[in-house]
Amino acid sequence: MSAPARLVLASTSPYRRELLARLGVRFETARPEVDETPREGEAPDALALRLAAAKALAVAALRPGACVIGSDQVADFDGAPLGKPGDRATAIAQLEAMSDRAVAFRTAVAVAADGAVATALDTTLVRFRRLDRDVIERYLDAERPFDCAGSFKSEGLGIALFDAVESRDPTALVGLPLIATARLLREAGLAVP
Repeated sequence: MSAPARLVLASTSPYRRELLARLGVRFETARPEVDETPREGEAPDALALRLAAAKALAVAALRPGACVIGSDQVADFDGAPLGKPGDRATAIAQLEAMSDRAVAFRTAVAVAADGAVATALDTTLVRFRRLDRDVIERYLDAERPFDCAGSFKSEGLGIALFDAVESRDPTALVGLPLIATARLLREAGLAVP
């Protein structure tokens, strides 16, 4: 019987690391070196799937014999990708635009093992409540979600910005759809509950 494959999360995101730890599997993390620039006319779901696979494959190339998980999330706002804000001014603009609107968050996961890659995509629909500038600024001051797609942290205070969340997998909005991840890992031969 061969030794179990090493499991590597192709991400340095603390959110994804915390989520994967919920599955009770031992894993390492590695930073994927991937250009995340959207291609001309690339749809948000296609972008999320492409980047998740690219991250998994980039790390798999450096870790022969490992099973590698890649993930990416893209906010789909009226059919266009909405990225991580990076700064306060961009976060304010994003939240003002999403106020009283619905936004689809496309969260892709890819598992690369034995030279093959399998992917899955989860869509979570977030309905934002009406947000005035004062609410947005107080929220940003409290949580500083500048590294999060859509300028919020749903696992924290960001949940107060919503009227509703519609999802098949509550972990997807945080950044790693665990239902799909567990299924892909089982399909790759890893023992996952």
